[in-house]
Amino acid sequence: MTFGDPLTVLCWHVHGGWTDSFVRGPHRYLLPTTGPDDPWARGRCGRRWPRTEEVPVDRLGRTSVDLMVLQRPEEIELARRWTGRMPGVDVPAVYVEHNTPTVHAARTRHPLADQDRIPVVQVTGFNALMWDCGRAPTTVIAHGVADPGYRYRGELPHAAVVSNEPVRRARIVGADLIGGFAETAPVDVFGMGLDGLAETAGAQPDRLHLAGDLPTERLHTELGRRRVYLHLTRWTSLGLSLIEAMMLGMPVVALGTTEAPWAVPPEAGLVGTDPAALHAGLAALIDDPERARRMGEAGRAHALHAFGLGRFLTDWDRVLTAAVAGDPVDRVADGGRTGTDPARRPGAPEVA
Repeated sequence: MTFGDPLTVLCWHVHGGWTDSFVRGPHRYLLPTTGPDDPWARGRCGRRWPRTEEVPVDRLGRTSVDLMVLQRPEEIELARRWTGRMPGVDVPAVYVEHNTPTVHAARTRHPLADQDRIPVVQVTGFNALMWDCGRAPTTVIAHGVADPGYRYRGELPHAAVVSNEPVRRARIVGADLIGGFAETAPVDVFGMGLDGLAETAGAQPDRLHLAGDLPTERLHTELGRRRVYLHLTRWTSLGLSLIEAMMLGMPVVALGTTEAPWAVPPEAGLVGTDPAALHAGLAALIDDPERARRMGEAGRAHALHAFGLGRFLTDWDRVLTAAVAGDPVDRVADGGRTGTDPARRPGAPEVA
């Protein structure tokens, strides 16, 4: 097998945004299915993904697979039971870790830490730093996002937030901070599970608009009408919505937590951990549409360079091909580390 040969890849539909990018590669992607309501085998859920095939679970044992892409620890046993083959033993496998550690930031041991047959692919450098992956071979492939196109108009002097279930997730996604920003500018929140957010956020109803869960195309258009994108997440992996907002051409005001300081360069937005300073920064951008536009254009250029689909798919091709060939993971996907490395931003000086 040589680099670039199409593979048959078994993977699960776990995170729709990440999978949307992953299955745009040149391979054949098999998605286990028993129906859309089964979180362990929900197939495409109606998505029009290219080169994907829904495979009923009872047929997986008779289906040829070159490699498995795992995303939850339980999938190891499911794959063994459904296919009759153990990932990492009978068939090559890699494990994608989408999340930050959930128990302790620096002392959480990864579920695959005590093995060396299945490489762990982290989606951010910050996640790789925080997880204790033990002897498991580990690399980083930064997110890749399809370009939604430049849509920034910014005619509404509002801030936009995209957050799913912010009431349930509360402080994790910064729901409690929204009220403070809403005092500076009206905040429009997009996403699922928004009921009760005004109370959680401590925001006046006339300063907070719950826009709900919109289809992707309409969401991108509506985001582009807002002056600024707000990223208030304290402790989750880097959200694809932040990257998409930058690609749309939106300037960003963001908490300087997890991967955000490296994902948003200074010319593209304001990043910090002092809410008062961020409130002031938001007010300045609301009052200066031309500056907001320039910062958004810089952010778009950076996001296209750092988080483009071409780089993402090339990095994944290297990892998948190496895994099938049995090559060590540390020889591949080095380019994935540059996607959010501040020293490799467009226009940044070379570091010796």
